[in-house]
Amino acid sequence: MEPLTLHPGTTPLVVSVPHAGTFLPESVEADLTPAARTLPDTDWYVDRLVAFARDVGATVLVATHARMVVDLNRPADDAPLYPGQAGTGLIPETLFDGTPAWTRLPSEAEKAARVEAIWKPYHRALQDGLDAAKARHGHAVLWDAHSIRGRVPRLFEGRLPDLNLGTNEGASCAPSLRSAAAAVLEAAPFTHVVDGRFKGGHITRHHGRPSEGVHAVQLEMAWHAYLDDRADPPVWDPVRAGALIGVLQTFADTLVGWRP
Repeated sequence: MEPLTLHPGTTPLVVSVPHAGTFLPESVEADLTPAARTLPDTDWYVDRLVAFARDVGATVLVATHARMVVDLNRPADDAPLYPGQAGTGLIPETLFDGTPAWTRLPSEAEKAARVEAIWKPYHRALQDGLDAAKARHGHAVLWDAHSIRGRVPRLFEGRLPDLNLGTNEGASCAPSLRSAAAAVLEAAPFTHVVDGRFKGGHITRHHGRPSEGVHAVQLEMAWHAYLDDRADPPVWDPVRAGALIGVLQTFADTLVGWRP
């Protein structure tokens, strides 16, 4: 299977969905624990949440492979994103709750092969999309879209706000874009935070280079904002999801219309 699907766009906006994939090669699935095979840490249906972005001219990339194969939002050298805090790596050795993910850990050669076959093609396509947007408009805006269970005690205390905007403490985008994106969340009927527990992963930090005309934001959405998260796996909730999609449409329109 190809590592991603790509919908080319015409506006400055590029939408990245690196963690909604669920494909597991048989060779990978065989070495996972039964719990890990259910893919509990998937960003469920985020590709469905942002599907409208294609209609507003955004370039949209969606990963096909599960994050257990290789995590596209981690650096290829597996440097920690949040030093001193619990997390998962390039090839997650544990699930978010800390339980082991593997009956046999991948070898270094297997890890390198996954980087070559999956991680690098995704990042090349993402870079190409940003370069093309910048060539057309003089700047590019990257929206890295994610979701997560609202309560994960190992990763954060209490219940996560519905919408979590990350800009690497303002380093990944212009201040005016950060303010405009935050204003959309402020006006929405959802709880939100800016640069809280989730400040942006590798994709946001690596590609967000305001001085070079590329501005990046991450939006981490709690499952309870659009899913029935009492089910396992969680189930699409049309009412909640409809309300959230309305906010995301305004969010995308704001990113498309913003100018440096």
